[in-house]
Amino acid sequence: MSPHPDHIIIGLDEVGRGPLAGPVVACALVLPADPALIPPGIADSKILSPAKRALLAPLLQECCVYALGEASVAEIDALNILQATFLAMQRAVSALSVSHHDCHILVDGPHVPPGLPFPSTAVVDGDAKVPAIAAASIIAKVFRDDLMQKLAAQHPGYGWERNAGYGTREHLEALAQHGVTPHHRTSFAPVARQLSRSTAEL
Repeated sequence: MSPHPDHIIIGLDEVGRGPLAGPVVACALVLPADPALIPPGIADSKILSPAKRALLAPLLQECCVYALGEASVAEIDALNILQATFLAMQRAVSALSVSHHDCHILVDGPHVPPGLPFPSTAVVDGDAKVPAIAAASIIAKVFRDDLMQKLAAQHPGYGWERNAGYGTREHLEALAQHGVTPHHRTSFAPVARQLSRSTAEL
Protein backbone atom coordinates (compact mmCIF):
# COMPACT_ATOMS: atom_id res chain seq x y z
CA MET A 1 0.00 0.00 0.00
CA SER A 2 1.45 3.38 -1.03
CA PRO A 3 0.67 6.62 0.77
CA HIS A 4 -1.65 9.10 -0.94
CA PRO A 5 0.26 12.26 -1.92
CA ASP A 6 -1.88 14.32 0.47
CA HIS A 7 -1.39 12.01 3.44
CA ILE A 8 0.75 13.00 6.41
CA ILE A 9 3.66 10.57 6.62
CA ILE A 10 4.48 9.11 10.02
CA GLY A 11 7.91 7.50 10.18
CA LEU A 12 8.12 4.61 12.65
CA ASP A 13 11.33 2.93 13.74
CA GLU A 14 12.81 1.07 16.70
CA VAL A 15 16.19 0.61 18.31
CA GLY A 16 17.40 -2.05 20.69
CA ARG A 17 16.17 -5.33 19.24
CA GLY A 18 19.58 -6.97 19.46
CA PRO A 19 21.05 -6.01 22.85
CA LEU A 20 21.25 -8.38 25.81
CA ALA A 21 20.08 -5.67 28.21
CA GLY A 22 17.70 -2.75 28.34
CA PRO A 23 14.32 -2.02 26.74
CA VAL A 24 13.42 -1.79 23.08
CA VAL A 25 12.49 1.78 22.13
CA ALA A 26 10.38 3.00 19.21
CA CYS A 27 9.80 6.48 17.82
CA ALA A 28 6.90 7.70 15.68
CA LEU A 29 7.62 11.00 13.94
CA VAL A 30 6.18 13.52 11.50
CA LEU A 31 8.61 15.85 9.77
CA PRO A 32 7.60 19.50 9.32
CA ALA A 33 5.74 20.26 6.09
CA ASP A 34 8.23 23.00 5.22
CA PRO A 35 11.47 21.34 4.03
CA ALA A 36 13.41 24.46 5.06
CA LEU A 37 12.69 23.59 8.70
CA ILE A 38 14.22 20.11 8.44
CA PRO A 39 17.85 20.02 9.61
CA PRO A 40 20.32 18.78 6.99
CA GLY A 41 22.23 15.56 7.42
CA ILE A 42 19.38 13.22 8.39
CA ALA A 43 20.36 9.61 7.71
CA ASP A 44 20.03 6.15 9.19
CA SER A 45 21.15 6.52 12.81
CA LYS A 46 23.40 3.45 12.47
CA ILE A 47 25.69 5.20 9.97
CA LEU A 48 25.90 8.49 11.88
CA SER A 49 28.55 9.12 14.50
CA PRO A 50 27.42 9.54 18.12
CA ALA A 51 28.40 13.22 17.89
CA LYS A 52 26.30 13.73 14.77
CA ARG A 53 23.30 11.96 16.34
CA ALA A 54 23.67 14.08 19.46
CA LEU A 55 23.68 17.21 17.30
CA LEU A 56 20.66 16.22 15.20
CA ALA A 57 18.40 14.79 17.90
CA PRO A 58 17.54 18.07 19.67
CA LEU A 59 17.09 19.84 16.33
CA LEU A 60 14.62 17.16 15.26
CA GLN A 61 12.84 17.25 18.61
CA GLU A 62 12.37 20.98 18.17
CA CYS A 63 10.92 20.90 14.65
CA CYS A 64 9.09 17.55 14.50
CA VAL A 65 5.99 16.06 16.05
CA TYR A 66 7.18 12.83 17.66
CA ALA A 67 6.52 10.35 20.45
CA LEU A 68 8.47 7.51 22.01
CA GLY A 69 7.30 4.10 23.15
CA GLU A 70 9.12 1.42 25.12
CA ALA A 71 8.76 -2.27 25.86
CA SER A 72 10.49 -3.38 29.03
CA VAL A 73 12.89 -6.24 29.58
CA ALA A 74 10.08 -8.14 31.34
CA GLU A 75 7.83 -7.66 28.31
CA ILE A 76 10.60 -8.75 25.94
CA ASP A 77 11.11 -11.95 27.94
CA ALA A 78 7.38 -12.62 28.22
CA LEU A 79 6.38 -11.88 24.62
CA ASN A 80 9.59 -12.38 22.54
CA ILE A 81 11.54 -9.53 20.96
CA LEU A 82 9.39 -9.20 17.80
CA GLN A 83 6.12 -8.89 19.71
CA ALA A 84 7.75 -6.52 22.23
CA THR A 85 8.99 -4.41 19.32
CA PHE A 86 5.44 -4.25 17.96
CA LEU A 87 4.26 -3.19 21.43
CA ALA A 88 6.81 -0.37 21.62
CA MET A 89 5.79 0.79 18.16
CA GLN A 90 2.09 0.70 19.03
CA ARG A 91 2.80 2.77 22.15
CA ALA A 92 4.80 5.34 20.18
CA VAL A 93 2.03 5.80 17.61
CA SER A 94 -0.65 5.96 20.33
CA ALA A 95 1.28 8.73 22.09
CA LEU A 96 1.75 10.76 18.90
CA SER A 97 -0.27 13.99 18.81
CA VAL A 98 -1.73 14.07 15.33
CA SER A 99 -5.24 15.37 14.78
CA HIS A 100 -5.17 14.80 11.04
CA HIS A 101 -6.94 11.59 10.01
CA ASP A 102 -5.28 11.32 6.61
CA CYS A 103 -2.07 9.78 7.90
CA HIS A 104 -0.01 6.92 6.55
CA ILE A 105 2.62 5.12 8.64
CA LEU A 106 5.84 3.97 7.02
CA VAL A 107 7.40 1.30 9.24
CA ASP A 108 11.07 0.38 9.08
CA GLY A 109 11.57 -3.32 8.36
CA PRO A 110 9.57 -6.18 6.86
CA HIS A 111 6.65 -6.17 9.31
CA VAL A 112 3.75 -3.87 10.14
CA PRO A 113 2.70 -4.09 13.81
CA PRO A 114 -0.93 -5.09 14.29
CA GLY A 115 -3.49 -2.61 15.54
CA LEU A 116 -2.02 0.61 14.18
CA PRO A 117 -4.64 3.36 13.82
CA PHE A 118 -3.68 4.44 10.28
CA PRO A 119 -2.90 2.66 6.99
CA SER A 120 0.65 1.39 7.19
CA THR A 121 3.38 0.09 4.91
CA ALA A 122 6.53 -1.85 5.82
CA VAL A 123 9.67 -0.47 4.18
CA VAL A 124 12.75 -2.70 4.28
CA ASP A 125 15.82 -0.52 4.98
CA GLY A 126 13.36 2.31 5.53
CA ASP A 127 15.80 4.22 7.74
CA ALA A 128 18.03 4.56 4.66
CA LYS A 129 15.17 5.40 2.27
CA VAL A 130 12.57 7.47 4.12
CA PRO A 131 13.62 10.70 5.87
CA ALA A 132 10.85 10.47 8.48
CA ILE A 133 11.97 6.96 9.44
CA ALA A 134 15.62 8.06 9.58
CA ALA A 135 14.68 10.99 11.81
CA ALA A 136 12.70 8.66 14.09
CA SER A 137 15.69 6.32 14.28
CA ILE A 138 17.96 9.17 15.41
CA ILE A 139 15.68 10.29 18.23
CA ALA A 140 15.07 6.71 19.39
CA LYS A 141 18.77 5.85 19.28
CA VAL A 142 19.87 8.91 21.26
CA PHE A 143 17.12 8.35 23.83
CA ARG A 144 18.02 4.69 24.33
CA ASP A 145 21.77 5.33 24.44
CA ASP A 146 21.22 7.98 27.12
CA LEU A 147 19.09 5.52 29.07
CA MET A 148 21.78 2.83 28.88
CA GLN A 149 24.38 5.33 30.10
CA LYS A 150 22.24 6.00 33.17
CA LEU A 151 21.85 2.24 33.76
CA ALA A 152 25.63 1.85 33.32
CA ALA A 153 26.17 4.19 36.26
CA GLN A 154 23.98 1.90 38.40
CA HIS A 155 25.63 -1.29 37.12
CA PRO A 156 29.27 -0.51 36.32
CA GLY A 157 31.52 -3.03 34.64
CA TYR A 158 29.30 -4.14 31.76
CA GLY A 159 30.30 -1.26 29.50
CA TRP A 160 26.74 -0.24 28.70
CA GLU A 161 27.90 3.36 28.31
CA ARG A 162 29.90 2.10 25.31
CA ASN A 163 28.01 -0.94 24.00
CA ALA A 164 24.38 0.14 24.78
CA GLY A 165 23.73 -3.38 26.07
CA TYR A 166 24.87 -5.24 22.95
CA GLY A 167 26.77 -8.48 23.41
CA THR A 168 30.32 -7.20 22.98
CA ARG A 169 33.27 -9.13 24.36
CA GLU A 170 33.47 -6.69 27.26
CA HIS A 171 29.79 -7.21 28.07
CA LEU A 172 29.98 -11.01 27.80
CA GLU A 173 33.08 -11.16 30.01
CA ALA A 174 31.37 -8.95 32.60
CA LEU A 175 28.28 -11.13 32.43
CA ALA A 176 30.41 -14.17 33.28
CA GLN A 177 32.23 -12.31 36.06
CA HIS A 178 29.45 -10.28 37.67
CA GLY A 179 26.33 -12.23 36.71
CA VAL A 180 22.91 -11.19 35.46
CA THR A 181 21.30 -7.85 36.41
CA PRO A 182 17.57 -7.05 36.49
CA HIS A 183 18.08 -5.21 33.20
CA HIS A 184 19.29 -8.29 31.30
CA ARG A 185 16.99 -10.14 28.90
CA THR A 186 16.87 -13.64 30.34
CA SER A 187 15.28 -15.03 27.15
CA PHE A 188 18.38 -14.15 25.14
CA ALA A 189 20.80 -17.08 24.82
CA PRO A 190 24.00 -15.61 26.37
CA VAL A 191 22.06 -14.42 29.42
CA ALA A 192 20.14 -17.69 29.70
CA ARG A 193 23.42 -19.63 29.56
CA GLN A 194 24.90 -17.49 32.33
CA LEU A 195 21.82 -18.07 34.48
CA SER A 196 22.17 -21.82 33.91
CA ARG A 197 25.83 -21.72 34.94
CA SER A 198 25.01 -19.71 38.05
CA THR A 199 22.25 -22.14 38.99
CA ALA A 200 24.55 -25.13 38.44
CA GLU A 201 27.18 -23.62 40.74
CA LEU A 202 24.73 -23.29 43.64
